[in-house]
Amino acid sequence: MKVLTCAEPGSLVYSEQEIPVAKKDHAIIRIRRIGICGTDLHAFGGNQPFFNYPRVLGHELAGELVDTGDAPGFSVGEAVTLIPYFNCGSCLPCRSGKPNHCVNIKVCGVHIDGGMAQYLSVPSYSLVHGKKLSFDQLALVEPLAIGAHGVNRAGVQKDEWVLVIGAGPIGLGAMEFARIAGAKVIAMDLSDAKLQFCKAYLKVDETINAASADVVEQLQRITNGDMPTVVIDATGSLAAINNGFKYMSHGARYVLIGLQKGNIEFNHPEFHKREATLMSSRNAVRADFDHVINALEQGWIDPLNYITHRVKFSGVKDDFASWTKPETGVIKAMVTVD
Repeated sequence: MKVLTCAEPGSLVYSEQEIPVAKKDHAIIRIRRIGICGTDLHAFGGNQPFFNYPRVLGHELAGELVDTGDAPGFSVGEAVTLIPYFNCGSCLPCRSGKPNHCVNIKVCGVHIDGGMAQYLSVPSYSLVHGKKLSFDQLALVEPLAIGAHGVNRAGVQKDEWVLVIGAGPIGLGAMEFARIAGAKVIAMDLSDAKLQFCKAYLKVDETINAASADVVEQLQRITNGDMPTVVIDATGSLAAINNGFKYMSHGARYVLIGLQKGNIEFNHPEFHKREATLMSSRNAVRADFDHVINALEQGWIDPLNYITHRVKFSGVKDDFASWTKPETGVIKAMVTVD
């Protein structure tokens, strides 16, 4: 089978490997779609934490089951996606029902080789039924679940103002699920084109360009002087994360979905006087995946609008570098595997 490996930052290499063979408690998926994630782009650029080279990227996946690995309720040939955060099952987070931040976690395409291949062996417990969703939809479930998990972490309530910083796929998912929770959503990004997309397709309430000189004043005007009660960063940009502390109301919750290598900095008195809450949001849990699939089935969201670029697996190496450039206008690149 053909496999695409990130050999080192900036370098992708195709190779031929053996198709994985069946083993106990592991299913085999014939990969049909691969969504390109910010994690993949950061790894290609050399600025992804928790990462070693060489590595086969890819964790936004959809395909057909070739071997069920004795997973109960699954059938050979059915369409599936997977929860790509493989956990140990025995550490404190796992015992506490929080496998998304398992102490010994192995994220597919980050800590271990991922799905930029024609076939992939995964733990049987990671399988998720595709139901009647298309391969394109199934490949978008995981990034949507990341956003849904962040919204759940924030405990978003009806009618409160939620500011989502970053209008990439993860940020879009956070906006969608904040809206589904009944919140009023403000989208913030450096790209006017992405902000227009949020208005047109996600029906967000307000948009702000992060480069504006009067961001705080705009937020005050929109929220009638209160400021957002929830701020969600989906950029992974150190500057954006640090700026987010300025945008919180008193009593606000600030959720960091985005991740980068540096140290965040904020003014302690300003944070303290707000009695604010800062939290991270890592990966997602099965309940988030179920929530996303239900939202797709109900037609509450249509993430196929996110797909701006399509390429066959054989063309990924040639196109990948262009997706790291803002001028490309990529929101979500989707790979088809024959």
